[in-house]
Order: sequence, then C-alpha cells, then structure tokens
Amino acid sequence: MKTFPKPLSAQEERWYLEQYQKGNQEAKDILIERNMRLVAHMVKKYAANEWDTEDLISVGSIGLIKAIQTFDPQKGSRLGTYAAKCIDNEILMLLRSQKKQSREVSMYEPVGVDKEGNEICMIDLMEAETEDVDARIARQQEFQKMRKLLSSCLSEKERIVLRMRYGMQDGREYTQREVANRIGISRSYVSRIEKSALLKLRSKMKEE
Repeated sequence: MKTFPKPLSAQEERWYLEQYQKGNQEAKDILIERNMRLVAHMVKKYAANEWDTEDLISVGSIGLIKAIQTFDPQKGSRLGTYAAKCIDNEILMLLRSQKKQSREVSMYEPVGVDKEGNEICMIDLMEAETEDVDARIARQQEFQKMRKLLSSCLSEKERIVLRMRYGMQDGREYTQREVANRIGISRSYVSRIEKSALLKLRSKMKEE
C-alpha cells in the first residue's frame, strides 16, 4: 500500500474547511489528499476480504469525499471522526452488494432435477408459495430428499455451512462471515465449502 501525506493539524483542517465552504475547490482537494491516510487505515479492517486493496481504497475515497462535502464543523466533531463513519459505510455497502450477488448465484445453483428432467435450484426448494398443492408437495419431497442427502454425502463441516447459510438449522439464514465466526474459519473458506457442498448435492440428486 502506498504512503499517503500526513494528516492536517486541527488548525489547518479548520482553515481548509473554511476555504472550501467559501467555494475554494483547491482546499477540497487538499482535504481529500491529507485524509487519504485515514482511508488506508479503514481499509485495513477488511484486509481478509477478497476485494483488491486498491479497489477498497477507491471506494473508501468516495466516502471521504462525501464526508468533506457534508461535514458540519458547527457540530463540534473533527472531520476525521465523521469521515471514518462515511468511509466505513461506503465500503460496507460495496461488501453487502458483493455478498448479495454471491448469495444470488448460490441460490440459483442447480442441485437436482424434477420428474420432467428440469433442473431444480436451491431457491426452488426454499420458496414455492406460488405453486399449486401438488407441485408444492413435490417440491417439499425434493427438499426432504436433499436434507437426507446432507447427512449421507457431505462432511460435517459442509452440513453445518449449508444448514446455517440456507436457514435449515434454526430458520435464520446466516451470512458467510457469520458462519465463519461461528465455526472459526475464514469467510473465503466458508465460500469454498458452500460451493463444493452444492456441487456434491447437485451430483448426488442427479444420480437418484
């Protein structure tokens, strides 16, 4: 990670903020530049994430710019305190978006086929409110079969991950990070276990 300029002193910060509020865009640029060290510091919290550090710094910079544009010095806090929250929020929005997209891919991963040979996805087994009674019963039977296969073809760790991820344990769908924290492994390892387990289920359900 590259080295960033030292932060402004409290006095310098007040002066540049006053200049920026008077319309001085150069003052804004200096405020951004001299607070980039804060962005880099905030990014370190997410070092284990799969996103590239430079990408996270770019996203964090957006949060910093928003902070400078909306900061109100009359409220008594330092810009850095306010900016840290804005930077964190911006990065978290990116990570939540990534998590949602990953979740959608997993939910639409084929895990079996129905009687007509059509592929069945995880989401088909989890949600069947719009189907008629016969179709819903058939889906429930497939779901029960999938639950049995969890015990017969998956390892204990794979079973735990899928049950937590898809609400088969206590009705709650845990995030990959929550699962990782619960069982003491990395989030990326949870992702690999989940993908591998779904592939195993898909193969086994096709066999049957």
